[in-house]
Amino acid sequence: MKIAVIGSNNVDLISYIHRMPELGETIEAPDFRLGCGGKGANQAVAAARLGSEVLMVTRVGNDIFAENTIENFRANGIDDKYILRTEATSGVAPIFVDEKSNNSIIIVKGANTLLSREDLENAREDIAQCQLIVLQLEISLETVYAAVELGEELGIPVLLNPAPATPELSLERMKGVEFIVPNETELSLLSGMPVESLDDISNAAHVLLNVGIKNVIVTLGARGVLWISQEGERLIEASKVDAKDTTGAGDAFIGCFSHRWVKNGDIAEAIRVANVYAGDSVTRLGTQTSYATAAEFEERTGERV
Repeated sequence: MKIAVIGSNNVDLISYIHRMPELGETIEAPDFRLGCGGKGANQAVAAARLGSEVLMVTRVGNDIFAENTIENFRANGIDDKYILRTEATSGVAPIFVDEKSNNSIIIVKGANTLLSREDLENAREDIAQCQLIVLQLEISLETVYAAVELGEELGIPVLLNPAPATPELSLERMKGVEFIVPNETELSLLSGMPVESLDDISNAAHVLLNVGIKNVIVTLGARGVLWISQEGERLIEASKVDAKDTTGAGDAFIGCFSHRWVKNGDIAEAIRVANVYAGDSVTRLGTQTSYATAAEFEERTGERV
């Protein structure tokens, strides 16, 4: 089972606060954590911890954060052949988490913006050995388009997590993507439609299906996941957990889904297990630090991946 994650890495600067500040207000944060993050890196780490062989294609900066990021990839067993140094700052993500587990995130992309079509071409032979390409939108859109094209050329299914969502994404150039995994907000932005009810979400998802995307998997937080394809739709309920920190839960879901789907090809089962994995992750603080290994996950939930 080999997965290529083409995307971002960041250093997470996480402040735990009682409440979100008002405009112009300064408040005290009782706790702070520094960790490795970025949507691409998070998804890669989650899949690797569950047992997938992961090839990461990304760019780091030339600063104090880069070595820590590279070492973190290595520590999680991720192939670092295409973790490329760049004369730029590394990506960083200041994150604010309040007492209700709500979070606000600011992304500074840094070196991530410099990942290029040429970088993907240089990695082509190794990417060709993978069973799935996983993408997000914390790198340039042209590089995302190049990765989708590369997947088509190589006959490798592509999963796109359209986050952070942008109306500039060309849905026409997403034609043929196997999976798109937005949350409600991202789905609304991409489709231009409301997502107030499940019927609304279904209608919005069909906008994406109609351009040729094969499966739309909409993460709904505590309500679960709505999976929609041309064959129909199915709501898969979320686990009920005591959430402490929801940061990175969507990435946990995608990492686990990717691992499980590559392993057995069953979309519904992959969604169900990924829901449980994401639910388990929010019971602990942090992003990657909250992601269980396969053994830890089985011990806590009884689920095998």
